[in-house]
Amino acid sequence: MSFKKETPLSNAVFWAARKGNLALLQLLLNSGRVDADCRDSFGTTALMVASYSGHYECVKELIMQGADINYQKETGSTALFFASQQGHNDVVKLLFEFGASTEFQTKNGGTALTVASQYGHSKVVETLLKNGANVHDQLYDGATPLFLAAQEGHVTVIRQLLSTGAKVNQFREDGTAALWMAAQMGHSEVVRVLLLRGADRDADRDGSTALFKAALKGHNSVIEELLKFSPSVGLLKNGSTALHAAVMSGNLRTVLLLLEANADPTVPNKNNELPANLTKNDRILKMLHPIILIGDS
Repeated sequence: MSFKKETPLSNAVFWAARKGNLALLQLLLNSGRVDADCRDSFGTTALMVASYSGHYECVKELIMQGADINYQKETGSTALFFASQQGHNDVVKLLFEFGASTEFQTKNGGTALTVASQYGHSKVVETLLKNGANVHDQLYDGATPLFLAAQEGHVTVIRQLLSTGAKVNQFREDGTAALWMAAQMGHSEVVRVLLLRGADRDADRDGSTALFKAALKGHNSVIEELLKFSPSVGLLKNGSTALHAAVMSGNLRTVLLLLEANADPTVPNKNNELPANLTKNDRILKMLHPIILIGDS
């Protein structure tokens, strides 16, 4: 967290809040010469700094001295946002005791719940949901708490969100689904949980499916999970097959997994190229050519 101090006294208040020096903080606030809501040029308050740093007693002192709990800095962030971002659940609970709201958004649409989900703070997520946080919050690009948790591989948070009504097939504005993103990132356990909760195995972004992206990246554990749900191994909207992607990845295990799932090596892509045309790897070619010859015969 960056901030600019405006006066020597406010500088000292911010330092005390950041370091958790309760005695100094009390001395400064009780002097009557500095306000509990002193701010820097970006609107950062001492309460935000203490919340970000996780100093429970300093947060409580600032609140008791009249600090505005729901004040938003220039970016739209609040003390609750910062405490949630850093996973300080005790501070989050304290802020709620004194009237913190979950409804405030940052300039990109972020909320305490989206940021806690993104960073995988499951205890904070639980506290936020119990105190009215909206599981359907979205960043301005359409990313939900579930999407952000899936992107980062936070399985516990994903289960929490799904059990609270998160939509497993909610798309981001660019058409990306949580399953697609988790597959691309190689989060196999997340992929499994999402599939079990009804994620569309063949949902695509720009014509490529979760299987295609996993094959292109060589994420074999993800591919194994996806194949349990019989995804399409045929020609996709992007003009290629997952087998084309697997061959381009150069991963022998990936190619083998798809061949065992009956991916057809004789299907050309939109450029009339077979999977075998996309590699010079002798081991992969040996895996593909016998099958092609059998098909030709």
